[in-house]
Amino acid sequence: MTIPQSYRCPKCGHPEHETGEIRAAGGFWSKIFDVQGRRFTTIICRRCRYTEMFQADTKMLGNIFDFLTQ
Repeated sequence: MTIPQSYRCPKCGHPEHETGEIRAAGGFWSKIFDVQGRRFTTIICRRCRYTEMFQADTKMLGNIFDFLTQ
């Protein structure tokens, strides 16, 4: 996901932000095998710490690597 240069915090209007990533298990089998089936990109305001999450594409190769390295 690409964040536009003109991004501003929807809560306080501050233009500076950080980005990150969160992975989460999706269902029963992914929880048992500890494979994160959902990935989210986060945008965090540097002033007020308001955080937005956007669902990102999940790659099968990434899931296999996660499973093998556990």
